[in-house]
Amino acid sequence: MHKNVFKILEKVILHLLFWFVVWFFFYIFFSVGSKNENFIFWFSTLLSFISIVSSYAFIYHLIPNFLIVKKQKLFALYTFYACVFIVCAVLMTVVFGFVFFYNLEYQKMPGLTKNSGVILVCVLLIIVLASSFKILKHNFKSLEEKKTLENKFLQTQLQLKEQELKFLKMQIHPHFLFNTLNTLYGFALRKSEQAPEMILKLSSLLDYILYQVDKPLVHLQDEITHIEDYISLEKSRFQESLQINFHKNITVDTFEISPMLLLPFVENAFKHGTQIDGVVKVNINLKLDENELNFTIENSSIKKENSKNGIGLENIQKRLEMLYQKQYFLEILHEDKMFKVNLKIPVKK
Repeated sequence: MHKNVFKILEKVILHLLFWFVVWFFFYIFFSVGSKNENFIFWFSTLLSFISIVSSYAFIYHLIPNFLIVKKQKLFALYTFYACVFIVCAVLMTVVFGFVFFYNLEYQKMPGLTKNSGVILVCVLLIIVLASSFKILKHNFKSLEEKKTLENKFLQTQLQLKEQELKFLKMQIHPHFLFNTLNTLYGFALRKSEQAPEMILKLSSLLDYILYQVDKPLVHLQDEITHIEDYISLEKSRFQESLQINFHKNITVDTFEISPMLLLPFVENAFKHGTQIDGVVKVNINLKLDENELNFTIENSSIKKENSKNGIGLENIQKRLEMLYQKQYFLEILHEDKMFKVNLKIPVKK
């Protein structure tokens, strides 16, 4: 409450100061060639009054109600009316001085005070300055409001993207866990000696999924380690019916990526891989240099009519779009006996 009163008081003082400066300008300017201080005082006061009324008419009525809302025709019409009022008021001010201070002796009036054109220019100059300040202030305020709205919009978009990213990650997890637990269940039924090692690797994968995946970025080597753990689990499940090659060529040690960005492609290859001649073939190539990450994975697969990509790949594509916009390359090919994915991500320097 006190702040609002202080702002109003500050505004009133600034306005009074401005109009005092205007009055003083009129007084000094029109006093040239005149020794009648009483006349100059009232003459300047009347011109200041005309300027105040006209300026506030533009600032608080014509500009906000017509010009800013783009009612140009009405603004032009009322501006014409205002100009007629200003001209008449200036002429009446000249007549006022002519009648009451110089007893109808026109020649005795100071040269500037009987020149209606000069008086009119001075008054209009003040009105234009006041109106221009109002327009500039409105434009500045509009830019600030626009900037604030843009910041809020960007913040809202960022929050929505973060929520969508978490949702997409959660959609990937059930597919991955379901296949892994099925593998472990099969070994438990056979009481295999490999079960403890599988449980340890599954525990590491669960830690990666539940805790590390919430990080914005992880080292590429972390992703590779968990890919290798997953491959090891699938080797135990497929036994002799799996033929897999994982080639890595990494020249940059500090590269980071979004967690579980590559692992779902590997999971998808095993989930939808098809045995051809009794063997499921999976080939993985990972190359990283100073310019880009190139990840290629292909698996044996028999193409079916009207086959569509699974929800996992669709989610990964959405994640890639959110994370890298148009700066990544993703190619998915499904041929007669082979399903191939090629992903390229630029290395940010």
